[in-house]
Amino acid sequence: MKILRFARKASAAGLAVSGALAGFPSPLVSQQPPRELSVDWIMRGFEISGREPTEVRWTPDGQWIHFRWLEPGASWREPLRPFRVRARPGFRPEPQTRAQEDSVAPAIANGPVSPDRTRKLVGVAGDLWLVQLPSGTQRRLTQTPTITEVPLGFDLSGTVAFFRRDHNALAMDLVHGSIRQLTDIRSGPAPDSAPKAEGQRAAVEAENRRLIGAVRDRRWQDSLTRAEREEREKRQARPVYLERDERVAQLSPSPAGSHVLVITTVEAKDRDTRIPSFVTLSGYTEELEARPKVGDAQPQGRAGLLDVHSGTVSWLKPDPNDSAARVFGSLNSMGWNDAGTAALLWVVTRDWTTRYLHRIDAGSSSLFTLDILRDSAWVSGPCFGCGGWLPGDQGVWLVSEADGWAHLYTLRADGTNRRQLTTGQWEVMQATLSPDRTRFELHTSEPSVFERHFYRMPVSGGPRVKVTGPVGGHAAVPSPDGSQLAIVYSEANRPPELFLQAGRPGAAMDRLTTSPAPEWLAFPWIKPQIVRIPGSDGAPVPARIYRPADLGATPNGAAVIFVHGAGYLHNVHQYWSSYFREYMFHHLLAQRGYLVLDLDFRASAGYGRDWRTAIYRHFGGRDLEDQVDASRWLQSQHGIAAERIGIYGGSYGGFITLMALFTRGEYFGAGAALRSVTDWAHYNHPYTSRIINEPQEDSVAYRRSSPLYFAEGLNDPLLIAHGMADVNVHFQDVVRLAQRLIELGKTRWEMAVYPVEDHGFVRPDSWTDEYRRILELFERNLRPEP
Repeated sequence: MKILRFARKASAAGLAVSGALAGFPSPLVSQQPPRELSVDWIMRGFEISGREPTEVRWTPDGQWIHFRWLEPGASWREPLRPFRVRARPGFRPEPQTRAQEDSVAPAIANGPVSPDRTRKLVGVAGDLWLVQLPSGTQRRLTQTPTITEVPLGFDLSGTVAFFRRDHNALAMDLVHGSIRQLTDIRSGPAPDSAPKAEGQRAAVEAENRRLIGAVRDRRWQDSLTRAEREEREKRQARPVYLERDERVAQLSPSPAGSHVLVITTVEAKDRDTRIPSFVTLSGYTEELEARPKVGDAQPQGRAGLLDVHSGTVSWLKPDPNDSAARVFGSLNSMGWNDAGTAALLWVVTRDWTTRYLHRIDAGSSSLFTLDILRDSAWVSGPCFGCGGWLPGDQGVWLVSEADGWAHLYTLRADGTNRRQLTTGQWEVMQATLSPDRTRFELHTSEPSVFERHFYRMPVSGGPRVKVTGPVGGHAAVPSPDGSQLAIVYSEANRPPELFLQAGRPGAAMDRLTTSPAPEWLAFPWIKPQIVRIPGSDGAPVPARIYRPADLGATPNGAAVIFVHGAGYLHNVHQYWSSYFREYMFHHLLAQRGYLVLDLDFRASAGYGRDWRTAIYRHFGGRDLEDQVDASRWLQSQHGIAAERIGIYGGSYGGFITLMALFTRGEYFGAGAALRSVTDWAHYNHPYTSRIINEPQEDSVAYRRSSPLYFAEGLNDPLLIAHGMADVNVHFQDVVRLAQRLIELGKTRWEMAVYPVEDHGFVRPDSWTDEYRRILELFERNLRPEP
């Protein structure tokens, strides 16, 4: 079987994966897959390819691994269920009842750990629990059904737990059980903040006071009440009133208990889109709430340091180039140092071009800039926002694209001695400190931009140790003591499974789950070869290729290019694709003689800053040109005529498909645009404004990036498919495009609508109908002899 061949291959490399699984036999094939793949079989989706194990967590004693999963063959309608498996080779997953899940929930929940690492504070269903480490013994601290408490951390001694309730931070004495409110933050505006009457209104008030005794009595009573309140409040923390419509977003108490970093947000007075839902239980059309459009009013926030003893707040100015306290970009607390004397604040400006990392000193409420990242396009990248304090007085760490690739840096608390700990044309995808804070635990693409592996490295820098072995994608979760790893691992032709490995390089991986149905495992799924398409600007563009010969078929003289969605997404790699239905569909196409390409075009993730930002101010520029270059390559290297080359994709891929047929139709013969953006001025703010600014400020970028403006260029057959309940890319997008095509007199297009589907389809019958139409489009128009 394929699994055994994989085991032999890995063993030959000195990194064995136990195929026999020590008592967990490979599933027997109870049903053969179709000799020739069909759309309806493929679009059963999860029912045949299985569900990925998620939410992988260890018990504190390291004896059990808990996760959510479904066994092979489960219906697509079923939600993921809780399972556990003993952390030893040869044991099989055990399903957990709701009661069993609830009983272990505090022990496996994540939360802040005490300074001596003997306890953790967690929140479960809105209540607080204290968990002893490593035994996992649980102690319930609160039981408040109508109030939600959120764990925030511990004090320096570990005997006081900080938590949030509503707008405020509180402290619980874990020895005596008493609770003290650290902050008194109230919704605004303040009671006495009403403006004083002036002019005519002041004259009327004065006349009333002079003539009417009841008014004088009411003013006297009000002043007495105010005096009593002020006297009472002198004995408590001073109330802090927020501004109108402002609310607390984050609270971060100092371990010293002296200060709280407060981050607030003011929701924008924007205009949300209303999406009609036509298929309803009531029989009446109902409305779904969706996002506003790019450039509409946006949230803003501010950051302040609250002195617990006085109750006063020093509102900071996070953007050095803006004197206002309010910030229209993003603010995020990155925690306090061990001594509780300084906090970190992460700030991104509204135009997305600058990221600041500030130190806030508790004693002076002063703000000191430690690191600045600027980009002529927009700041981002993998692990964007990763960072924090190093142990003791060792300083700060962060991940930055400063050299063009996402890498790990450290610097002292005063901003000096900046050191780059990793370097190369690969990226740090994820970074955390180990529980004992002596080393970094990293997921990187160091061996190849097409792989993902787990590494360890001392916090002081030095050699990295690659712990995972086989080629593919590894998402490792270390056990509490680091001696073992629970790894969700996949290959290009095998979905993710849960594996167990000793936490040392070269150790064998023992598979704990089998997710696909036996009939799926019996099919000879290929590992697509990765090729480099020469770009017209000289850059090689990575692509997966599916050849008819790979499936034992004869070429039919046609080809299909698939365009992945999301823009910034990595799809050309040597592990399982999130586009697993398309992966199977490409096998079907190859069986029928089509050569298929799947590109990581410009803007895709995994290839550094320059690749990421190559589309700045022009969606459908360099990203589309990469598809055109792929068409040229198919023509020159494989002799496939341009009119026999199809293109398709969903979301961003649907947008590129529209731009391809509208503006570069001479390189393509037909296309299918699924859930497509047709006018970027109608998409969301966080994604769109980063890349092409705001429509009221950069009309040129929106005009040249939106397919709606180029619809007159359509001459090739086009399929438009869209869910009518799509709250991401609204159905309105294709409705407006359809009207434009009608007014232009275009005839070579068709539209399929799916009344109950959101952006990502759920029902297999919807998937089947959509991909049947795509296949028929290509069969009708691309085959030399249909």
